[in-house]
Amino acid sequence: MTGTNTGLLAEDVPQLSAAGVQEARRRLGGRVLETPVVRCEELDAAAGARLWLKAENLQRGGSFKMRGALLAVERLARAGSPGVVAQSTGNHAIAVALAAREVGMPAVLVLPVDAAPTKVRRIREAGAEVLQVGTTLADRLAVVDELRVLRGLDVIDPYQDPDVVLGQGTATADLLDGVHAAGGRLDAVVLPVGGGSAVAGACLATDGSGIEVFAAEPAAVPALGEALRAGRPVTVAARPTIADGLRPDRIGQLPFDLARERVSRVVAVEEEAIADAMRLVLTRCRLLVEPAAATAVAAALRIAAEGGRSDIGVLVSGGNVETTLVTQLLADQI
Repeated sequence: MTGTNTGLLAEDVPQLSAAGVQEARRRLGGRVLETPVVRCEELDAAAGARLWLKAENLQRGGSFKMRGALLAVERLARAGSPGVVAQSTGNHAIAVALAAREVGMPAVLVLPVDAAPTKVRRIREAGAEVLQVGTTLADRLAVVDELRVLRGLDVIDPYQDPDVVLGQGTATADLLDGVHAAGGRLDAVVLPVGGGSAVAGACLATDGSGIEVFAAEPAAVPALGEALRAGRPVTVAARPTIADGLRPDRIGQLPFDLARERVSRVVAVEEEAIADAMRLVLTRCRLLVEPAAATAVAAALRIAAEGGRSDIGVLVSGGNVETTLVTQLLADQI
């Protein structure tokens, strides 16, 4: 789903390619933080390989989602959009709210009824309107479509918007550059996958490099894994997961099309492994990351244990985490 009210011409649509990712980096120059690529000796020892963590938990808005939101809002603002609407489990909504505030554009964000309170608060603090409906992707999409029609708002889809995918791809491109600057070269990158924009962007950013791309998803919500088995996006029967950022029960069509031939494997991560990875990164690397990011770390540890890959990059996608969850983790109560 994309906005249809701004009259964007075909030539205005960005090219989904490695060159398109580099152009997105140019457009984002000075607008996003140059988050560090972090190495942790204790994590490397646990992995038996070098893990290079792209610390997007330190990014504006608390996640890599800021990258795609800035590009999408910028393009719509130039086209004279009256305002935007987006659905999200949290981080995309925060990013859209902040990006819209920068250009003085109204924004309505549609979240599930059980969205993390910390994320809802951050959206409202950015001055955006929040609507909470249902628990499934279909519930949210129905409300977004209604608002598009009734209010004339333009949709910034977290998975289907080309600007969003390219923007998310810049995080992987920056990771590659950071590792190169430190004298390393990656064998693989690992991205968390919910709706799919991160892994789709990584597929573009690594195209032609020979670097393997792995997708990490909660075993409770195997949206990409089931889509690859079915040969098309399918709605999965999602179970509860602490990785609230990876709750979409269906992969986007655009990310699926980009990932189906490029992703080496989908790693399904159980809840206990997500919690263990989040605890490990907090106590050994001194980085506070949300469970979605920890899912990618857990997958990277599993991939490293298989051997054959000495340098693995991990997109630490965000750090918007509930303090109560951190307390529970440290008390070993989940």
